[in-house]
Amino acid sequence: MRFLVAIFVLFFYGESAVAAKIDTLITYSNAMKKEIPALVVTPENYSTAQKYPAVYLLHGYSDSALDGWLCKGKGIENLADFYNLILIIPDGGFSSWYFDSPVDPTYQYETYIIKELIPEMDEKYATIQHRNGRAITGLSMGGHGALYLSFRHPDLFGAAGSTSGCMNICKFPKRWDIAKRLGSFEKNQEIWEQNAVINLISLLKPDSLSLIIDCGTEDFFAEVNREMHEKLLQNKIPHDYISRPGNHNWEYWNNSIQYQLLFFNDFFKKQNP
Repeated sequence: MRFLVAIFVLFFYGESAVAAKIDTLITYSNAMKKEIPALVVTPENYSTAQKYPAVYLLHGYSDSALDGWLCKGKGIENLADFYNLILIIPDGGFSSWYFDSPVDPTYQYETYIIKELIPEMDEKYATIQHRNGRAITGLSMGGHGALYLSFRHPDLFGAAGSTSGCMNICKFPKRWDIAKRLGSFEKNQEIWEQNAVINLISLLKPDSLSLIIDCGTEDFFAEVNREMHEKLLQNKIPHDYISRPGNHNWEYWNNSIQYQLLFFNDFFKKQNP
């Protein structure tokens, strides 16, 4: 499997990575009893003699680590060089939503990222092993996942973002295989509500997490993002909120990630002068 993944990455990304280097980190998940790939983008000047901030990029529904951010995004890998940081793109499965599924033992992606991937990443790469040097963001399903994981694990992430994320899964009970991960909404409404990001705001303390949320005005998640923004304001949680013309597509996300990485870079500089 390692050989096949390496060939895949070389074929698709070899020419596009002008300076940054793209590795494949294979982590064995004890939680799911399988090997899971993550793409790791290190800057051109990467050296184990120094420590680098790390940004975890979560892909959307039906994508994977191998055909999401680096394949459909435009020049995302160059941001590792520009900001001198490490980008980590985990594989979140076809439709994990980055929960630990209570109904499907083969989908335990919160445990994979938090307890398996991050420790191995910190062991094998020269990362800043502290929340002040670690951020997470994602698009669509990955936007939900990034806020879900950062809200639940503030000890690990100092900054988080979402672009076109599903802030309230309860409003989409029949879509995107969410019911396969949590059970039907009708029979498991409490579980759904407990896993909706908009209902996790109570876990946050003011200024405990540097937060950026971005969603296009024509996106089908625009309403739930506005509701998220308003609830954050009500709870006096500081955050950047961006709403501009755009839809749920790569044209929007390629633009959005530029703002997100700038936001994270500012956070890292303040925390690691």
